[in-house]
Amino acid sequence: MRMDVLLIEDRGPVRVLTMNRPEKRNALNNVLTAALLEALRGADADEAVNCVVLTGAGPGFCAGADLAEFKDLTPEHEHLVERRSELTMNLHHVFSRMTKPVITAINGAAMGGGAGLALGGDLALMAESAKIGYPEVKHGIVAAIVMPNLVRQIGRKAAFELVATGQAIDARRALALGMVNRIVPDGELMSETLALAGELAAVSRPAMAATKELFYQVLELPFGEALAAGREANQRMRAFRK
Repeated sequence: MRMDVLLIEDRGPVRVLTMNRPEKRNALNNVLTAALLEALRGADADEAVNCVVLTGAGPGFCAGADLAEFKDLTPEHEHLVERRSELTMNLHHVFSRMTKPVITAINGAAMGGGAGLALGGDLALMAESAKIGYPEVKHGIVAAIVMPNLVRQIGRKAAFELVATGQAIDARRALALGMVNRIVPDGELMSETLALAGELAAVSRPAMAATKELFYQVLELPFGEALAAGREANQRMRAFRK
């Protein structure tokens, strides 16, 4: 079943993960969420993989949480609520813990938890026709687990507007806000993403791992502590030089 909902393909040192529930706009049910988490961790542990690409099958990237499962997430089923929240949190946290870079290829609408995945990658390329949004408030819920990363990436005012209005934005606006790195014509999205992935895959693996570790570390540190962490990383890198 997991192979059905998540396609895994290696293009040399690049592993492509394709969410494969196109009839549901790749909505995240428990099975797909768990499969993604397992596949991302697996790619990071695989010595043959140097970079990961995440995209969606069909016209959408990811519609967010599968609303069909919400009927069971009630106070009477507290254990199910806790399990789903923990699984979702771990999925959105895994990107920053990986040693290998992840590029998201946003091929279509990325909503709610799908928007969180789109921004979760280290780099993001967005098809020019795609849209991204956080519509949770329109359903009477909160964009909760995806909010910390959103605020860190685009700032308070823009982030609050997105989560408070629930309005989707187009690729041009997403680029202006710094949510994505590039806008790509729809038909060229995967070719350009794979070209970028190939560049990243060619980088020294220890250097890339150290870059990612330091990058996410300094995000959370005061400036002086961040400089000290950079100094320590600089000293460690001497051992990586060939």
